[in-house]
Formats: sequence, C-alpha cells, structure tokens
Amino acid sequence: MQGAIVRVCMVVVAAILNHPLLFPNENTTIPEQDDELLTRMKEHQEKLEAEQKRLEQEISQTETALIDDDQDSYSWYFWSTLCLVIFLTIEVCRQDMIPIEMPDSMEDEVGDSSAEYLSAKTVALDKGVLSNFCKTRFHPFIHESRRVREFIEGFADDLLEALRSVCDRDSDLEVEDFVGIGSMFESWRVSKPPTCDLIVPFAPPRPFRFQFQLGCDPSTEIPLDLQGCGRIKLIKPGGNGTDCLCGSTNLGDDMLCLLHNRNESERLEEHTLVELLCEKNTSYLSKDQIMRWFQISVSKAWGQISHKYDFELAFRNLDFPGALKIRFRSGKTVTLNITPAVQFEDTDAYLISHFPSDTSNSSDIHWQLSLTVYEKNLLKHLAKRLPTNSCHVHCLQIVSFLHKKQTALTGRSAFSNYHIKTALLHLLLSKRPAMWQPQNLDHRLRDLLSFLQQSLEEKRLYHIVVGNPSIPVEILVPKIIRTAEPINLFRPLVLQRHVYAKMEEHFQEMVKNTSVLVQEYSPHFSNGYVRHEFSSTDQT
Repeated sequence: MQGAIVRVCMVVVAAILNHPLLFPNENTTIPEQDDELLTRMKEHQEKLEAEQKRLEQEISQTETALIDDDQDSYSWYFWSTLCLVIFLTIEVCRQDMIPIEMPDSMEDEVGDSSAEYLSAKTVALDKGVLSNFCKTRFHPFIHESRRVREFIEGFADDLLEALRSVCDRDSDLEVEDFVGIGSMFESWRVSKPPTCDLIVPFAPPRPFRFQFQLGCDPSTEIPLDLQGCGRIKLIKPGGNGTDCLCGSTNLGDDMLCLLHNRNESERLEEHTLVELLCEKNTSYLSKDQIMRWFQISVSKAWGQISHKYDFELAFRNLDFPGALKIRFRSGKTVTLNITPAVQFEDTDAYLISHFPSDTSNSSDIHWQLSLTVYEKNLLKHLAKRLPTNSCHVHCLQIVSFLHKKQTALTGRSAFSNYHIKTALLHLLLSKRPAMWQPQNLDHRLRDLLSFLQQSLEEKRLYHIVVGNPSIPVEILVPKIIRTAEPINLFRPLVLQRHVYAKMEEHFQEMVKNTSVLVQEYSPHFSNGYVRHEFSSTDQT
C-alpha cells in the first residue's frame, strides 16, 4: 500500500520536474529535421502513459481495501497531504525561478535617472553662436563699466573722507584708503545693475595694535572648517612689554611721557576699545561690534555729504551695513558693497568681516582671509602671456552669466562667481598660453565647466594662492601663505550636506541648460541683419 503511494508521489514529482515551465530554455523550438529525437520523445511519452495507467489500476484496487481498514485510511490521508505540500512547494519554487520581465515604464525610469547626469565635456557649443553671444552680451559693458568705476571711486573717496571727520581721531578706529576688488575692478563683470566691491581697511588708534592668528598657520588652534579665516587680537598698550613704558609703568604725577600725554592715557582707560570692539570677555575683535560701529559711522558720513549728490543712498541689508544701493533719478541703480577689513601686517592680504556672497561663517571672532588683491595681480600677470584677444575672459563671463541665469531659475545656492574665477585661474596655470586662442573658446569653455564639475564630484577646490607652489614669484605672496597647507574651498560646504547637495544640483542643471541659454540670449540673424530685442529680464 505505502509503496504504491510512494510510486504515485514519484510520478507526480517527475511530471512537475519535466514540465517545460520549470526550467524553460531560451530556444524551445525543435528542429524539424531531427526525427530521431522526436521518435525517442514519443516512446518516452508512451512509457509514461502506460506507467500511469498501471498505477491508476493499482490505486483503484487499493481503494476498496481502504474502506475496511482505518489504519490504511489514515496513511492515505497522510501521504496525500504530504504530496500536496510537496506539489505546492515545487510550484512556488518554479514561479520564483521564472525570469520576470521589467515593465517598459520601469525601464524608462531607469533610463531617465542615468540620463540626468550630463558630462560638461559633451555640451553642444557652436563657435559662431558663442562669438555672437559675447559680442552682444559683454562688449557693451566695457565702456559703461569704466564710467561706473570712475564714479564709484570718486564717491567712495568722498564718503570715506567724511567718515574720518565724524570719527574721534584719538579713540576711534583709523579708516584707511579703500581697495577695489571683484569683477568690476578685474574687467569681467557681466550683469546689471553694476556691482562694485570695496574693502576699507581700518587700524586701531595708537598705542593699540593688532596681532594676527591665521588659520593657515599650523601653530594656531583654529578648526579645520575655518582654515580660511583668522583671528585678530587687540593688544593693549604695554600688553607684551614691547610698547611704550608709560602704558605699563607708573610714572608719577611729576613725570610726562613725550609720546603720549596724560589726557590720552586717561581717555583710553575710561573708554576702552576692548569693551567696545571685542567679543565679551576676550581680546579678539568682534565682527558684530565692528559692523555696528561701521554702520553708525557710514550713516553719519552720508548725512554730511548727501546734499552734494543728486541720488538716493539706501542700505540693502541691515545685517551687512556696507551693502549699499545707489538710485539715480533716471531709475538706474548701482550696487555698492563696502566691507570693513584689517590689513595683515604689511602685505596685500586682508581679514574681512564677510564675503558679499558668503554667509556660512557664523563665528563672531573668525574673520575671512581675503587674497583678492593677489588674485587680481595673478590674473593680470597671466593675461600678459596669452595671445591677443585670448578667450579666458569670455570663458569667465559666460559661466558667470549662466550661473546668474540658473540662480534666477532655481534659486540661490552656495555656488559663487568666486568658485568660477578660482577654477579659471587653475586652468590658466596648467595650460599652455597658445591654447587660449580666441578660436578655442568652445574648447576652453568645456574645460572650465568640466573642471568645476570634477571639483564638485571630488568635493575639493583648492584656493589658488594658499599653499600653491605654481604661483609666480612676481606676485609676492607672503611666505606664511605660500608655504601653508592648501585650503579646500568646498570643505565648509561639504560639512553641510543639504547645502552641498543643492550646490551640485544647481551646477548640474546649469550644465544641462548651457546650450539653451546661450542660444536664447544670442542674436538671431535674418537677411544678414542682427535682430535682438532686450526685454526687462535681459537687463538683469
């Protein structure tokens, strides 16, 4: 009895295993000419059918005996249940083994996700379109920029002179001459309204002085994410024993210092700069305190000279008192960023309160290290070696233009024109001057976009001046900066994942829109004439 049931199970298992859906072949078509194979298969099928009939007869004979035998009935149910379980198990396994075809919609989604990334090396650029784009978008700015720059220089001189007059020469900070930086003073600005960036150095009144602690100096204890910053310590008179002795010695009532009269010493003691300009309970210069002093001083200075000018002056951002906006009666505007700064010793390096496009540094005592003067000199020095009408400025202008338009489309990000200029300077140092011929604009533009794209992927873009041995000696970079460890400009942003992710997305969208934006803002030719209408959006 049990042997018969086992044989039935074996037949069922054999039938399932021989089912064509269990192990499907890629090609189940049997060649018609293979008669021998067909004959063997028919014989095998006949044997299986005969075996099945014989087993069915044996089962029918045993069914009669099962009625009178309870023990045999129990065994029959047991083995039937077991066969059913085996059958279901094999069916489930068979379904798992059948390959599942991916729906067309799923394939499209996978294809779209891989297509989102566009290599900057494959951007479609036409030389003729790029040439016309530069002529219509950038050339008109050349003469206008010169006039704006001359006006701003004259106005800034007048404003700072008035600022000096409202300051107390004995107890207030000493304001020095401004330094022009940025695209306007480097002759590559591309947008309206024109924007001018000035840094205004200031110094402490005598006998106070500043002591510097740079983040790129390994001897200082400054966090790595603030490596591009520095601290400024206000040293009191006689604070380290090297100043005048009147600050650390009691001269008595009958003695007088020939350098500092008694009234000055009394004023400095009563109106201490440490309490007014430094962070609480420290001797480090506070950016907030300096900005507050600067805002009050600029407001007073403008009040003295406003009657001389026929325009309005307004503060654009209360958090940055030097962010000004000049509006003429004609409706034209000029943006002016005046940033307080401290000159680093006797060099062209400055520690500034903030960069106009960067608000990531929230520390009140860590000032940004600005080497823009060296960068401007480096750009001018490298340009002298390039061919006539070289394409490097147009590369910088085009990418800056694309960045501005992409910002208008998708919003602000941490990506800035400073990153673009840094990447261009790296390329100018690494490529031969002959490669910057004007006819190579499309190739160099792809190189610049590719360099930025690779830098974003690798999460590093090194400062062009700090720790760069490729800088020519003619630039006269201070040794402490030239020999320092390179500074990764992306490091503070990488630590903020959402900020960095948005910056990457911004740049990738900009690369994808490059061809479209260049075509859209290029002149259209009809019958040999240039036809291009400037809308209100074109002026931005």
